[in-house]
Amino acid sequence: MQNNPSNIQKLLKQRIENNSLRNLKNNFPTIDFCSNDYLGFTKINNPELTENSLKSGSTGSRLISGNSIETELVEKQIANFHNAQAALIFNSGYDANLGLISSVPQKNDLILIDELCHASIYDGIRLCYAKHFKFKHNDVNALNELLQRHYVNFETIYIVVESIYSMDGDAAPLLDIVSLKNKHKNCFLIVDEAHAIGVFGQNGKGLCNKFNIENECFARIYTYGKAMGAHGAAIVGNNDLRNYLINFSRPFIYTTALPPTSINAINNAYQLLNSTNQIKKLNENIGYFLKQSKNIKGFIKSNSAIQSLVLGNNLKVDNLENKLAENNIYAKSIKSPTVKLGTERVRFCLHAFNTENEIDLLIKILLENKL
Repeated sequence: MQNNPSNIQKLLKQRIENNSLRNLKNNFPTIDFCSNDYLGFTKINNPELTENSLKSGSTGSRLISGNSIETELVEKQIANFHNAQAALIFNSGYDANLGLISSVPQKNDLILIDELCHASIYDGIRLCYAKHFKFKHNDVNALNELLQRHYVNFETIYIVVESIYSMDGDAAPLLDIVSLKNKHKNCFLIVDEAHAIGVFGQNGKGLCNKFNIENECFARIYTYGKAMGAHGAAIVGNNDLRNYLINFSRPFIYTTALPPTSINAINNAYQLLNSTNQIKKLNENIGYFLKQSKNIKGFIKSNSAIQSLVLGNNLKVDNLENKLAENNIYAKSIKSPTVKLGTERVRFCLHAFNTENEIDLLIKILLENKL
């Protein structure tokens, strides 16, 4: 077998030395404080997946042979649910962000992005020709300074944020950002709602719904691999945006379409949102966790399902993850370089199906470790 290029060995060695080497696991503790299945929808049997749909698969991209009346009907239902003109389904949240950001901003445009936005958004920026600047996380003043400095120099400015951030679990100051945006006619807001759908807003419609700013957004991204317990994502906006993405978004154009099973799962998850009491249970568990953990230092303030305990180095978070696993609790250490050096943390994802006894056990272990 041919030897590896030298840089591969060098970079792997650096990860090992920094205690940051990632490894795949397939044997997990059973008390789940790790997965993104906030509402437990993956545990609900789905009788509406018919025998025919289970046997059918994708035959090509949506523009070749992978489109269907059923998919377009689900997209119309998604748009209606999220109070938008149109929706377009992508194969994942990563693909949706990549497809949107890489194709919409042009050479004479500017992207202003919160520094803690997801890697998929940054990868989209790398593939487009627009200039971009990062602003300090949730710092409206820093965003305003960038707007004041640059708005006259660019044809269009896109502000890109997440409503709930995946690593910190905190919320974007959406109302303040909308207020800033509205001061400039050439400014458009893009909000990734991946970790807000199913948790906030009427029937889990998201944080933009909760704050009644859906119509203030040029585009919103809803990912289904989190609270929805499905696969795929959708970009919602106006009809022109949908048509533009169909014609210019390469991750949409050149990707095999999702199979009918995935489309059905998305549809069924939305139906569950309209009838479930899991959202209420989840928010009760979030409230209980916040009450029980109030004396533990290091938690980032969050009212979402994501609760991050910052410990400050890779070895400490590894040790805590292992200690929790010894007590049958699955929580995940988040190491640098995924997060900034010195902000390494263990991230706890709360669910509707977690019991108070499970939360109490988790808190007990954290207190015993003097956290």
